[in-house]
Amino acid sequence: MSATTDRSQPDDPLSETEFRERLRELPPSAKLVAKVLESETPLSQGQLADESLLPDRTVRYALNRLEDDDLVGSRYSFRDARKQVYFLNQ
Repeated sequence: MSATTDRSQPDDPLSETEFRERLRELPPSAKLVAKVLESETPLSQGQLADESLLPDRTVRYALNRLEDDDLVGSRYSFRDARKQVYFLNQ
């Protein structure tokens, strides 16, 4: 995950089927983070940790896995430009 990369808009949005197929191969922590982002978006890493009840380190790992598969995008927060917020690429 690069702090300088803005993945706010995927080139080709994923279909629901393709999104679910990619998600199926990921660890449970990544699935939980994706589920939290389904209901509330965008969220910072800290907010995701609070909502999912996962440790910060596990959330960071899950976000990295989701970003590697282009399932999650990120941008800088409008409220606090030091933080990034995450959302699903669906």
